[in-house]
Amino acid sequence: MRDPRMVTFARNIIRYSVELKAGENILIELIGIKDPELAKCFIEEVYAVGGNPIIELRDPAINRSMMLGATRQTLEKKAELELNRMKEMQAYVAVRGGDNVTETADVPEDRLKLYMSVYSRPVTNQRVNHTKWVVMRYPNGSMAQLANTSTEAFEDFYFQVCNLDYSKMEEAMEPLVELMNRTDKVRLVSPGTDLTFSIKDIPAIKCCGKRNIPDGEVYTAPVLNSVNGVISYNTPTVYSGTSFENVVLKLENGKIVEATSNNTARMNDILDTDEGARYIGEFAIGVNPYIQHPMKDTLFDEKIDGSIHFTPGQAYEIADNSNRSSVHWDIVLIQRPEYGGGEIWFDDVLIRKDGIFVLPELQCLNPENLK
Repeated sequence: MRDPRMVTFARNIIRYSVELKAGENILIELIGIKDPELAKCFIEEVYAVGGNPIIELRDPAINRSMMLGATRQTLEKKAELELNRMKEMQAYVAVRGGDNVTETADVPEDRLKLYMSVYSRPVTNQRVNHTKWVVMRYPNGSMAQLANTSTEAFEDFYFQVCNLDYSKMEEAMEPLVELMNRTDKVRLVSPGTDLTFSIKDIPAIKCCGKRNIPDGEVYTAPVLNSVNGVISYNTPTVYSGTSFENVVLKLENGKIVEATSNNTARMNDILDTDEGARYIGEFAIGVNPYIQHPMKDTLFDEKIDGSIHFTPGQAYEIADNSNRSSVHWDIVLIQRPEYGGGEIWFDDVLIRKDGIFVLPELQCLNPENLK
């Protein structure tokens, strides 16, 4: 008998997140997922609404081997084939599992850069900008270990987070979107952080279960050259299979002029991938009431209640500051009291203190009102 939580999960993804319509093509990529039941649930839901499912099964260890040996010609051909397929899709779902989040940690930096720039970025750009897409993780023992829980407890947490009422969250986000859309100056203050930038005339986008699962953020982008100050992140972050902690960025006129961490050399190699990697492509505010602590998984960590993330690299075209890069690195700063506290100011008005929204019109986004 199917796990009813899994059935609800697949139904929400197909009917709410991507709003699949009859006759539409959807590519469903299952990455590192060994349980066929999830694929069956998705297929049944797609057929139920009259769509056309295309299923792709991928393995992270095989992808690592591909990265290690692929020539530019190989990656160009792979990109051509997959880009053409993506152009035929109206919707896209990716469910990512895998037993090892650092599977690509020993892939040389030049191989990672080649893979990202020649293959990954062109295909991702087509998917992000021209399909109805949603990306998510799926619970397994590795994720439970990162969250310091048992596998069973993590599964319960996962379905609680992923099957919440995202339509309620969507409505609650509207006042924040409206405020951000009329805001010019932003200031972030936390221990080791004092950062200012403008978001004037760059749209604010609410993320409420229609792009990521779990979800719960409102994002925009800083005006490209407006960022000045220092930001000290207080969560670990994994990028290209390498774990980084104690990340500190100093920015002048939009550019990261100094970057340190527990692995400063590797971090700067990533930031030197291309010119855009040292500029910021996204500023976002996290509000998911069920996600309280980091677990080295971006899709969860960037939604943490009382957090922000400030992202070196590529901007989204829907909230565009013109920055282009093969890097998009979401790094999280939590501003709740147990993580040192912090403040967000819009045009010299305090809007959130220690992770709690203080303006009356935004209090619907506080955790007690979203559960």
